[in-house]
Amino acid sequence: MRSICIKILLPLLLLFWSTSALAAVGCDLNNPDRDVPRLFPESTSFKTVYVSIQKMGGPALLKKIEGRLGAQNIALYAPVDVPYTLYEIYKDKKKVGYIHGVNQKGQFGGIQVFIAQDLSGKVKTFYLQKITGAAASKFREAKFARKFEGVTLKDFDHYDPVRGKGSGRIADVPNPSPDLETDYYGILRGLKKNLVLMDEFVFSAERGKP
Repeated sequence: MRSICIKILLPLLLLFWSTSALAAVGCDLNNPDRDVPRLFPESTSFKTVYVSIQKMGGPALLKKIEGRLGAQNIALYAPVDVPYTLYEIYKDKKKVGYIHGVNQKGQFGGIQVFIAQDLSGKVKTFYLQKITGAAASKFREAKFARKFEGVTLKDFDHYDPVRGKGSGRIADVPNPSPDLETDYYGILRGLKKNLVLMDEFVFSAERGKP
């Protein structure tokens, strides 16, 4: 009986630990010194900044973000006090953009979705740092990433990645592995989550400047 209990409890404990670990930290580039120049070829330096929903606005901001994303899409991987890693990108002394990533749940584990944005909030580069499963290589293909170049938050005005319904540019991006809808929609939710968080952390504040 004891061995049966251990066999049942151990996988549950491992699942809880891995989920908690993902929920407890933000999303960092594995090797910023290598990854930043690859995602932002014109960059000459970068600065790492740590932000959190708690510091930027607390429960009121969390409620606002939940309204834009849906509570079920942010709560698991974005508690109010989780620090997010934001990379400010510079060309010489001039800031030229940002890199930011989020964790998202996939069919076979966590997915790490990164975007590089210019100062207007437009996506320059889309990068999946982590995704597992037999079809991971299909989602990492350059032609799939290129579909998101130039995307802005406004492109999600008419598309809901939670329900997978809508129209416009996002709806027209084909799933490179149609049998893995969980990963495909997880990636789209990660993209929108990135854009919403960056809008709240950075672009909304900049729009409010005199």
